[in-house]
Amino acid sequence: MEGIIANYRRAKHRQTPSHIIIKVASINDKEQAMKLIGKTVSWKNPIGKAGMEIKGKVAKEHGNSGAVRAIFERGLPGQAIGTKVNIA
Repeated sequence: MEGIIANYRRAKHRQTPSHIIIKVASINDKEQAMKLIGKTVSWKNPIGKAGMEIKGKVAKEHGNSGAVRAIFERGLPGQAIGTKVNIA
């Protein structure tokens, strides 16, 4: 299953680059998003360098429209926003 990175998890004065909000096209409500909790997420660098894969895990749903929050091993770069991730 594929999702698109929407943004970092943010507050008024800070953002958390290891917490990412992901929107999955086939999921439209909170109940469907709850089924993804615990699945692994991987982001590959679009340049395609070997070993440039950052893995994470879906932690919680985000909002009522089916977005989820994933926590990655380390922070994702800014170029990751708007790119695809694999959810397995």
